[in-house]
Formats: sequence, C-alpha cells, structure tokens
Amino acid sequence: MATAEPDTSPSAEPRITDNGEQSRFELHVGDALVGFAEYRLGKARMTVTHTEIDPDYRGQGLASRLIRHVLDSARERELPVIPQCPYTNRWIIQHPEYVGLVPEDQRARYDLA
Repeated sequence: MATAEPDTSPSAEPRITDNGEQSRFELHVGDALVGFAEYRLGKARMTVTHTEIDPDYRGQGLASRLIRHVLDSARERELPVIPQCPYTNRWIIQHPEYVGLVPEDQRARYDLA
C-alpha cells in the first residue's frame, strides 16, 4: 500500500466498502485508501486473514472501526468467522460480544474458549 498524505479536512469521514473482486474490505479517508482487511469466503464461512492500516493513519481507531464493520457484515450474512488475522483475533478477545461469530469448535484454537 502506498503511503497516502493524511487528509485532515472535516469532510474526510472514513468509509468502508467491500471490494469483493479483491476479497477485502477497504477503508477510505477522503479519496485515499488507508487500510484494508482481507478475507476468504468458503465452506459457508468468512476467514479474516490480514488487516493493514497505512502508518500515517494509525492510532486513530481506524483498524478497530474496520474490523467491527467486517464482523458486523459477517453477522448480517449469517457467516461464521475464522479470525486468522492476529489483529482480528485480539479484537474479538477484547469484544466478547463477537465471540459467537467464531464456531465453537474453533474458539480454543484462537484463545476464545
């Protein structure tokens, strides 16, 4: 991901889109792509594999916002989630209301038991 100049204008509200062609949710601030969460769909589940935020945008809670959106989307689609991404896994540990998205037989593997 190329480093983007931070857009600090008041209209630079973050927005998240699902780029199905690239199998990732993308986080935009203004016109800049500043982060993404990659996933795989298969076996009636969503596996979150990687999350990345541009270094210039870190520390603003954007990764948390992105992962909440990803997990809410999985919930809306009634898809179980496999949190292979370490950030996603830690986020679920910190937000136990999302543990139910992870299949019971996978929770111990991700320290969610």
